[in-house]
This record gives sequence, C-alpha cells and structure tokens, in this order.
Amino acid sequence: MSQRIDENLFTGPIGAEYRMLELICPNAALLARRVAERVAHWREGEALEVLEIGCGTGVSTLPLLAGRDDLHVTAIDSAAKMLDQARSHLADFVAAGRLQFVEADALAYLRGLPEASVDVVSSNYAVHNFLDDYRREFLAEISRVLKPGGIFVNGDRYAMDDRAAHLSATQAEVRSWFQKFGTIGRYDLLEDWIAHLFSDESPEHVMYLAPALERMTAAGFADVRVEYREGVDTLLTAVKP
Repeated sequence: MSQRIDENLFTGPIGAEYRMLELICPNAALLARRVAERVAHWREGEALEVLEIGCGTGVSTLPLLAGRDDLHVTAIDSAAKMLDQARSHLADFVAAGRLQFVEADALAYLRGLPEASVDVVSSNYAVHNFLDDYRREFLAEISRVLKPGGIFVNGDRYAMDDRAAHLSATQAEVRSWFQKFGTIGRYDLLEDWIAHLFSDESPEHVMYLAPALERMTAAGFADVRVEYREGVDTLLTAVKP
C-alpha cells in the first residue's frame, strides 16, 4: 500500500481478519472474479507473466490462477500478516512454480522492474488505498513495465463523480456496516474499518471515476474502458499501445 508500514491499517486487525471484507463488501469478491475472467480471455493460448498488485490474503490471486494454467503470477503486498495467509492458502501453486509472493511497496517494486517486462498487471481493491500523488507515479510505472499490447486490469472502488450521490451511497454503506458488525458483536473491527473508510474518502485518497480515466490516458494507456460498474465498484481495463 502507499502508507508507511506503521500507518497501514492492513498490518493490524483488518489484515489479520481480512475475510470480513466479504461481509461488508461482497462486491470485492465479485470484482476479483471479474478481474480473473478478463485476464483468462486475454491473449488466450499464450503463456503470460502477470504482476498482481496488492494481493492481500490471496482472495483475488486464486481466481487468476484457476482461470487459466498458462499464467505465472508474481503477487505483491506490503502487509506481512496478509501475505502469510496468502502463502498458506496458495502453497500448492507456489510449489508448482506458478506463483511467487513478494513483500514490497508497490511503487518501489515497479521501479525495480525492467521496461516492457510484464504482460498483465492486475489489481483488486488496492489502488484506491494509495495517496493521489503516489497513484499518479504508480500508473506511469505500470505503463512503463507493461509490454506493448499488455493490459492493466483493475477492480476497485471508484467514487461517483456526482458528489451528492457518492455521499449518500457512503452514508448508506456505513449504516449497513453497523448492522452487519453489530449482528456478530465485532464493534472492534467496525472501528478499524470506519477509520479506514475515512482514509479512503479523504481528499488525498478518494479516486473519482472521470478524473481517473483521464489520468490513465495521460499516463500513456489506450482503450481505457469501464467494463463493469455497480455503485462505486468498478472493473476498469487499459491497454499499453
């Protein structure tokens, strides 16, 4: 993630019990499947080198690997607790040589890769966590490391450009969290998730859709598309010319 490790809530209880995301945001799992489906149909029949940004506990890594057997995936994340879970869940893929995990800051890792060295960059529910300035550099680095004709597939939280509609949707989301966490008596986790949401919605983090699309074009991507959108949950793809 974009924060220093001591500022990253994913290194604490959220990361240790990240499965709770399925409770409060079932579309995150849906987007993970949609990302994997998009990659599964990209240049079928070719062996592809895939870089997954922000793999977390492997929730989005598994569908990638299950979707086709000619992928080699390098999955990175900066949260050690989440990577430990991913390594445990996906040990068979690591043993088979199809997957490697790297604990690293996303931008630092990208900067260390050669130009035009990756076929696919994928991500699910990670990029919205980055600070805006960091995100700008991150997109430029993705464009640099992708091979010509390579694709960036991102399932993520893109804020509604209608600010009033976005605020209303966010308020409804928080109300649902109180109900869901209250039912299982986990107000401790609710506190951390709301703190994280405040970060997501802060001016230096929030990722509105229309400016995000414009920024991707400015970073050198072509054929920037929204392939799915429900509320803030969005599947976006972009190709390096």
